[in-house]
Amino acid sequence: MILEVVKYGHPVLRQKGARVETVTPEVQQLIADLLETMKACHGVGLAAQQVGRALQVTVIDVREVQDRPSTLELNGKPADVNAFMPLVLINPETKPVADPVKGAEGCLSFPEIYGEISRPESVEVKAMNQHGKPVKFRCGGLLARAVQHELDHLNGILFIDRMDKSAKDELRPQLEALQAATKAALQKGREAKRKA
Repeated sequence: MILEVVKYGHPVLRQKGARVETVTPEVQQLIADLLETMKACHGVGLAAQQVGRALQVTVIDVREVQDRPSTLELNGKPADVNAFMPLVLINPETKPVADPVKGAEGCLSFPEIYGEISRPESVEVKAMNQHGKPVKFRCGGLLARAVQHELDHLNGILFIDRMDKSAKDELRPQLEALQAATKAALQKGREAKRKA
């Protein structure tokens, strides 16, 4: 099912996700919905918080992006990134293994807003997959950036928090407008519920 992607200003985006101890049918359904929603929105990643659920679950798929390469290593050997997609990460942890580089980022919760964000060029990732099995890999390029962006979401951190001050100041009017629109929509929803 395609879910609504919550926008900046929604409080769930600032919530740290609860750890997932077992992959229940509900968690499997959430994963299926996240994958379907991400594809429908043409995103490369989507975290549970972005559909209103504060859980440590995210999905990633970088196959559509041709102009920003990704690298992947499994057991110390290069692997085919596309064969590993879509990627489901539950309770992920990362460790930087390269220096930070700047790169353009956007976010489905911030339509039409982009910024240059500095992140480690490659990271080691440990997580659980959709079957509850441990996964471990090293990735670089766009995939590393996407993993770090989504991991931030799972901890209530947004990409605007990682922008330098001048970039954020430049975007402030757009950010304030988006936040105000989101809060107004939430208020309208609460009022409609009260009347129902």
